[in-house]
Amino acid sequence: MSLSPPALLLPDRIGLPDVIAYLRAAYPAPGWPAHRNYGELTAFWLHVHASLREQAQRLDRITADFREGRSTPGAFQSAVVPALNHFLQHLNGHHGIEDQAYFPKFRALDSRMAAGFDVLESDHRIIHESLEATVEKARAMLHALGTPGDSRAAVDGYAETSQRLFALLGRHLSDEEDVVIPAMLEHGERRVS
Repeated sequence: MSLSPPALLLPDRIGLPDVIAYLRAAYPAPGWPAHRNYGELTAFWLHVHASLREQAQRLDRITADFREGRSTPGAFQSAVVPALNHFLQHLNGHHGIEDQAYFPKFRALDSRMAAGFDVLESDHRIIHESLEATVEKARAMLHALGTPGDSRAAVDGYAETSQRLFALLGRHLSDEEDVVIPAMLEHGERRVS
């Protein structure tokens, strides 16, 4: 699918139109946990998304604390490196499983889902590019922190790039939930597990 209009592209999107998230109205989020088809896979999917959001918020707080003088360079590095590595591995693993296992199964359930999964797969590519840019800025920041001189520009560059990644991810996770969770409720988890 060609992502047209451009408003469907992740950086410009403010949500998915009803024609793509066509089951959203039938399965509003507040009723998900009470639905008879809400099971372990649905709960796990939402848990993974919540965990990714929490990890992004934690990284943002770690960086803000350093930028605002509430932590030392050493404490910042000791906190940000493992937190960023864990976040990146978690995100890559989650998207890999979706792309290789789950998204193809969803597509096979109903041809109307193809447009939604085209959008979500495009999101994954955009997020991966942003992830790579964040890693590059993180490496530059760590190098700057380890050498004499002012590291502020490198820290600011990392902060800006990582915040963009987190914003893209937040939009993507919400939109993915609008497509995936209603589909699991409609068709049952066994059809995609």
